[in-house]
Amino acid sequence: MTDSPKNKLIILTAGGTGGHVYPAEALAQELAERGYRLMLVTDKRGQNNYHGKLGEIENRAVLSGAFVGKGKLFKIKSLIKVSIGIFQSMWIIIRNRPSCIVGFGGYASFPCSVAAILLGKKLILHEQNSVMSRTNRLLSKYATVIATSFAKTKYAPSGTRTSRTGMPVRANISNLFKQSYNPSTGTDIFNLLVFGGSQGAKVFGDVIPEAIKMLDTATQKRLHITQQCRADDIDNIQKAYSTTVCKCNISNFFNNMSELYSTGHLIISRAGASSVSEIAAAGIPSILIPLPTAADDHQTSNATEFKDNQGGLVIAQKEFTAQHLCSILLHLINAPDELLKMSENTKKFAITDADKRLADLVEKVVKRG
Repeated sequence: MTDSPKNKLIILTAGGTGGHVYPAEALAQELAERGYRLMLVTDKRGQNNYHGKLGEIENRAVLSGAFVGKGKLFKIKSLIKVSIGIFQSMWIIIRNRPSCIVGFGGYASFPCSVAAILLGKKLILHEQNSVMSRTNRLLSKYATVIATSFAKTKYAPSGTRTSRTGMPVRANISNLFKQSYNPSTGTDIFNLLVFGGSQGAKVFGDVIPEAIKMLDTATQKRLHITQQCRADDIDNIQKAYSTTVCKCNISNFFNNMSELYSTGHLIISRAGASSVSEIAAAGIPSILIPLPTAADDHQTSNATEFKDNQGGLVIAQKEFTAQHLCSILLHLINAPDELLKMSENTKKFAITDADKRLADLVEKVVKRG
């Protein structure tokens, strides 16, 4: 009776960005289906702001704060907040006696992860990127095991303390792995997707419409462009496309991502862990533009595996010009066989059961007692 999953509590702790939330949400869903009790520990920004399974489970907020790239006074205030957050997390852990804690990175997860270490609780860390975050790097010295998303993860400890589970993605997107890529040929419609990550990408709005304008009219007529951008940029981007003959759908949010992925022929995207994992699962040929300001340039490292496997092209943002992009688009739009091969190569990167692999790892740690 005492070994039943329903008698075991697992605490998840995560920051508020999509890269941390998506894997936490996927794991929560999988563990709930296996009968475990769950609790989420985050900060005030994230409390009660989650949807899906994370929005259904018990949700606790603790104080936390960022340190990187801030002034001295701000760092002192953050240190005080984090210290209080650690004691708050210790109290939560002592009162609820979880079987283990799973941390997904981000500074909001730091207090609870440290509390787990101080109390001698089992701590599992999930690292989304190919370069371990500074938070996880510090915590990894004391963690029970680190789950990684990429075949090579810089700064991750070697040996049995590291297990590659992959990056969990939404089920309706991972299911697209079974679907075959359908190339656009002749004068058929060519669906170009443009996604700039959770914060949008202003450079995409500046460069891509200008590149499209340089294409010949026949090629423009084939194009259906779906572009995500910041809300403030919608009008300017629509205006920029108004002198072309392509069809455009511009928005700051799309709630039909699986449908868009299923019909996409080529995607221009940032190279965050969630983005590249979804692209791989859907098998979409890609042009990846890593965010140059990403910590430790981890997006370039994320994109490297695609490039090495010839599943996508990688362009540094400083080289992402309208003329360069126009040349690439003109070639790829008229090279269906090449895009088909890129799709096949992209899928080699995908781990479509990452949620189950991560849940298996959690169960293995819990059952060790």
